[in-house]
Amino acid sequence: MAALELLGLAKRFGETVAVAAFDLAVAQGEFVALLGPSGCGKSTVMRMIAGIAEPDAGRILLGGRDVTGVPPEQRGVGLVFQSYALFPYLTVAANIGFGLRMRGVGRAERDRRVAEALALVDLAGLGGRLPRQLSGGQQQRVALARALVIEPRILLLDEPLSNLDAALREQLREELRALQRRLGVTTLHVTHDQSEAMALADRVVVMNKGRIIELGVPEALYRRPTHRFTAEFLGHTNLIEASVAAGALSLPWGEQRPANGLAADRTLLSVRPEDVTLRPDAAGPGEVTEATFLGREVEMRVAIAGLSLRVRRGGGEEALSVGTRVRLVLPDTLHGLAVLAP
Repeated sequence: MAALELLGLAKRFGETVAVAAFDLAVAQGEFVALLGPSGCGKSTVMRMIAGIAEPDAGRILLGGRDVTGVPPEQRGVGLVFQSYALFPYLTVAANIGFGLRMRGVGRAERDRRVAEALALVDLAGLGGRLPRQLSGGQQQRVALARALVIEPRILLLDEPLSNLDAALREQLREELRALQRRLGVTTLHVTHDQSEAMALADRVVVMNKGRIIELGVPEALYRRPTHRFTAEFLGHTNLIEASVAAGALSLPWGEQRPANGLAADRTLLSVRPEDVTLRPDAAGPGEVTEATFLGREVEMRVAIAGLSLRVRRGGGEEALSVGTRVRLVLPDTLHGLAVLAP
């Protein structure tokens, strides 16, 4: 039985369709990320699961139980907001224990569980402080402890790391994933950050305009997307129109290679920048037009057959100067080349 099932979920705000025909099943203990641009409906889905927003259509099942009309406090859901939403005049311990107190948990049991939650997020000994006496990362840990202390059926994370600086965001991302694995709590994470979704999630749900574009494990979505939106949203890619005839795939600069089952007359390929190798060749069809050193890698632009392709080389590799003529070498197989739906 799935820990969470969303069946035909839909929500409108006036004439605007926020979520449409949304179906999703999340397994027990799974970490799933809802990924998409701002306004795509991912937070609305989260709010409907939590009971903060009421769906116009569809059902929400937690552990097989229909909770669509059940009040938020009776759903057994832990929710962590982007803004932390801590009570400023309550201590850290009181903030964490608030949900337990609302559920009628006795003082002794409440104190025990709050102490365990503080230790769980590495804040032992800080229970007497106020939120303003903590750093942003510590406040986010308090919000996470408050969500976990009620032992939720499912943990909902709504852009929980977006207010933190890059270094702290990466640190807490690692801590969050390790904690989720240790606890085995089913988790749904809303984010617009592609790297965050791919680093954290067992599966990623790519959303746009209130709908699921596609879903799958991070590597498969990155390497073999089936939709143009996914290919472009999950990091940088090069979109190349090619033609197929007599079992051969013809690339715009005249190169031909086995079609390997591609049947369309015209097809759109997604080629990741790191999957392209450049070979200096005075007679090559491409020319380096830009080269930018980024530390761990060098990013280049190559003009070829009317296209401007993005190519990445390791920072330790020999740099190619602007104006160098090059030949492009793609992978031996179509790994890294994804045929995209129109």
